[in-house]
Amino acid sequence: MSEKLQKVLAQAGLGSRRELEKWIISGRVQVNGQLAHIGDRVTGRDEIRVDGKPVKQSGHRERIRVVIYNKPEGEICTRKDPEGRPTVFDRLPPLHPGRWITVGRLDINTAGLLLFTNSGELANAMMHPSREIQREYLVRVHGLVDEAMLDRLTEGVLLEDGAAKFSKISVGSGGNANRWFSVVMAEGRNREVRRLWESQGVEVNRLKRIRYGNVELPSYVRRGEWLELEPADVKSLCKLAGVKAAVDWTLTPEERFRYQRQMRKLRSRGANPRAD
Repeated sequence: MSEKLQKVLAQAGLGSRRELEKWIISGRVQVNGQLAHIGDRVTGRDEIRVDGKPVKQSGHRERIRVVIYNKPEGEICTRKDPEGRPTVFDRLPPLHPGRWITVGRLDINTAGLLLFTNSGELANAMMHPSREIQREYLVRVHGLVDEAMLDRLTEGVLLEDGAAKFSKISVGSGGNANRWFSVVMAEGRNREVRRLWESQGVEVNRLKRIRYGNVELPSYVRRGEWLELEPADVKSLCKLAGVKAAVDWTLTPEERFRYQRQMRKLRSRGANPRAD
């Protein structure tokens, strides 16, 4: 059975389908010694090369892996930075074969939950607007916030790139002019949370993502630390994203030991408040 070339490359953990289509157009991909084209389909018998290096096709028993990371402020979401700033990839565990793909981004001044996966298909599905997968944030707002403002933010505000809104706002702790809120939205445009609040004449001075879909940031995962999800949680995430992956969800004894050791290490220090 043949599949689209960019899907096979994404399943091998090389990137999102959109990014891999650019690789194909730019001539970086070959199939059976011939330059590949958009629309090509391949089978497990075909030889695929990217930049001259062979690509191992994932097959149907490959493990989909997902890592959660508690991003500190000051890190950027690119692999390398010409200015030498730290990136979110610096502290992730090594991945062979393939590479970690970011599921969405956070700007340099935003902290909290980031998801990484070796599956381009899962990453693309999690980010696609049609899935309307929720993101939840803790946000500290400087300025007076009244009920009328909260109504406007949940009914919809016109930004420069279109209408936007929060699907839910919960009032948290703080004073009248510097208060925490929990907000939920079902898309992830650039700096959208900040821009929504700023459209009402108030300032966001702290922002932290605490949930993406059905994955919450555990209180025991501190800033700059990562935790790999167990297969049952990854399977649940795939179901939410509509990814029908025929993969091996079982754990080897070595993998089970690795998960348990990591969990014991993180949980032994006790919980870390979300809004630290």
